[in-house]
Amino acid sequence: MADPIVSLRKIGKSFPGVRALSDVSFDVANGELHAICGENGAGKSTLMKILSGVICDYDGELHVTGQRVHFRGTRDAESASISIIHQELNLVEQLSVAANIFLGREFRNSMGLRSDGTMERAAKKILVELETDIDPRALAGSLRVGDQQLVEIAKALSLNSQILIMDEPTSALTESEVARLYRVIAKLRERGATILYISHKMDEVFQLSNRITVLRDGCFIRTSKTSETNAHEITKWMVGREIKSLDLGGRSSPGEVVLEVKNLSMAWPGHARGYRLKDVSFYLRRGEVLGIAGLMGAGRTELMECLFGASEHTVQGTMLLQGKPYCPSHPKEACKAGIGLVTEDRKRLGIFPAMNVGENISICSLEATLRAGLLSRKLEREESSSMIGKLQVKTASLETAITSLSGGNQQKCIVGRWLLTQPKILLLDDPTRGVDVGAKSELYRLIYKLCLDGLGVIVTSSELPELLTLSDRILVLSEGRMTAQFRREDATQEKIMQAATQ
Repeated sequence: MADPIVSLRKIGKSFPGVRALSDVSFDVANGELHAICGENGAGKSTLMKILSGVICDYDGELHVTGQRVHFRGTRDAESASISIIHQELNLVEQLSVAANIFLGREFRNSMGLRSDGTMERAAKKILVELETDIDPRALAGSLRVGDQQLVEIAKALSLNSQILIMDEPTSALTESEVARLYRVIAKLRERGATILYISHKMDEVFQLSNRITVLRDGCFIRTSKTSETNAHEITKWMVGREIKSLDLGGRSSPGEVVLEVKNLSMAWPGHARGYRLKDVSFYLRRGEVLGIAGLMGAGRTELMECLFGASEHTVQGTMLLQGKPYCPSHPKEACKAGIGLVTEDRKRLGIFPAMNVGENISICSLEATLRAGLLSRKLEREESSSMIGKLQVKTASLETAITSLSGGNQQKCIVGRWLLTQPKILLLDDPTRGVDVGAKSELYRLIYKLCLDGLGVIVTSSELPELLTLSDRILVLSEGRMTAQFRREDATQEKIMQAATQ
């Protein structure tokens, strides 16, 4: 290999109670797309945060273009032509899209005043390159997760960096948006950019990368040319064992109807279409997984929010929960009725960042730990510990900060939170976003077991193979309308995509 553009030498990093990285060493060639693979908690994101200046306190040496560097912050990394697209969104929701893209690098006019118009035009140019029609004047907080992800990508592209780190850039994107990103990546590589690419999706890794580096438990395992390995071998290196094809087996017949929805509609004030959901009707049985498919903007998340009492707008239609009228105006009413929701946006709507792991898991089931009207810390810890064991959450202790966990382990904590409430219905909105292949299998098996115990599950996913694996039936939404319904044995990716684009 020619002189590498990035060299990592014996990189190590510890957090309280956790050794995140140990003596990690490998090189990245100039102009290549180098994939970084590993399970949740393997140290991928920590390593990339060191390279991008987010983490400044670490062991070992970092060399960029042959020079030893030690960044004191992200500005230093940007000065060295390194930028990062984080898996967890880092937008200021109260600012416009353009202001987020150029945050800290605002354009000024001749009088030294901020030039919003110039920034908006520059932002529009980048967004056009991403083939998206996001309004640069829109508030970042008003965008759905997929569009926010595109803004994060636009922010990184605005730096014109020679080295670009992409941490799960497609985790919240639809198939069409992923295809757009691939085209952008191709353009970047034509310009000579070097890309470090973290992904749990093996098809992406093998389609895009030149070489693959595998980490496991904070340690370097090996680097291989993509052309000289395969997905099965990479997965084996990631988890340290063989991963067998997932076979959930036959599910017992679903029981009685627990939820019935008739003509559910939600208005969309100020939008030309006028509605986010229109006349959506379906039912859910005990022990059944109902999948919800659809492209970005189809209304999947809005449907979940309606069922959970978290809708921003007025909801019309009829809902029956175990045969009784159900119309929650607040999530606490849904919780009391036995419904839990694992949200799509883990960082903003899922975790409580100021609380530790144990508190995040127990927060919705504290009433069950009361004794004589007082909270039993001992019982609370026992409940949280049992869920950590059941879901195999990788954490040093219950007192560990939830923000120090990998995205996949944070997701497991949120699932555990709702399982402690012993729900009748569990709503899962894209639950495996940013979750590695091993953890996905664990979640699939958990959902399967919960259904055997009689739980009703409604799940959305941006990955059609996931819906086909999990679901007994699949409903398809397109622009807020239900366009098709398939039984598991009748559903195919082609049929679902056809219905999703009607």
